[in-house]
Amino acid sequence: MAVSVVVWGAGAIGGTIGAYLARAGHDVLFVDLLAEHVARIATDGLRIEGPIDNFTVRAPAVTPDTLKGRHKLMLLAVKAQHTVAATRALAPHLAANGAVVSCQNGLNETVIADIVGPRRTIGAFVNFGADWMEPGRIAFGSRGAVVVGELDGRVTPRISAIHGLLQGFEPDAALSDNIFGFLWGKLAWGTIVMASALTNETMADFTGNAELKPLLVGLVREVCQVAAAEGIRLQGFNGFEPAAFLARDPAAIDASLARIVAFRRTSAKTHSGYWRDIVVRRRPTEVRAQMAPVQAAAGRHGLATPCLDGLVARLAEIEAGTRAVGLEAARDLLSVCVLQDWTTRSR
Repeated sequence: MAVSVVVWGAGAIGGTIGAYLARAGHDVLFVDLLAEHVARIATDGLRIEGPIDNFTVRAPAVTPDTLKGRHKLMLLAVKAQHTVAATRALAPHLAANGAVVSCQNGLNETVIADIVGPRRTIGAFVNFGADWMEPGRIAFGSRGAVVVGELDGRVTPRISAIHGLLQGFEPDAALSDNIFGFLWGKLAWGTIVMASALTNETMADFTGNAELKPLLVGLVREVCQVAAAEGIRLQGFNGFEPAAFLARDPAAIDASLARIVAFRRTSAKTHSGYWRDIVVRRRPTEVRAQMAPVQAAAGRHGLATPCLDGLVARLAEIEAGTRAVGLEAARDLLSVCVLQDWTTRSR
């Protein structure tokens, strides 16, 4: 049965999911700030290309200021730092019995819930690889885990329906009673991806760089420890096994990193969205916004996060133009992390 969906943010995540839903016959309305992108979608269509799929869909598209009516289901897919503004803009258009699904990176569900209410907020975890290339064109580089869940873990009729809807995009999409376990897990995994943006290395080569291994382990462990202090039951995915890092198990850590590298090698998306923001699109990344809740939680629990703090600071310097992208930036951060008591050597 066709479903009416508003996709707010037609970039890499929202554009890809929305295009699949539109192709499946659902009534998709794209909302995006970039007028040229909106115009291209509404006229020539939205093009999905790459090794995963190649097709074009035509669907209505508007800018936020021209959206009308109230809608029951909205997929929010904007950068973390734009969550507050976007949620406030969409709130008047959200039906009283509607829901916002956070198809984003980070812990944005809590921000959304503060504005529209927990009852109208749905959690989602996405780990596929895609890039916004230009107006009307998105490159779909790799499939990855997709998970959806109610914030309180209940299995409700609406979450089952949303799960079914997302299976139209990712057939292996999962329904979870622990969506925050996945979201925090991706933040831990994501520190490796973020750190790769310090350099021009591919994500696979960066993750497999033996010299930088203490940096990767230090970053992941810090986020995992904060999550554990918050009472989060971390979930693994796509080769990432958080329990290995928490247990400081060298063999398990090596195995997990090897699986992550193998996963990265299968993707046509070689560099992270953070790197593209810095080098290609020349705009701020969402790293600071994504990591702020983790750093705040670390402060509440009295946990030091020198590797994470150093990563956020160095990426901010690169964004400001006071530090160059390159392996030296990663080595500089490595010098902080090697002072920590991480177990990184293989048995």
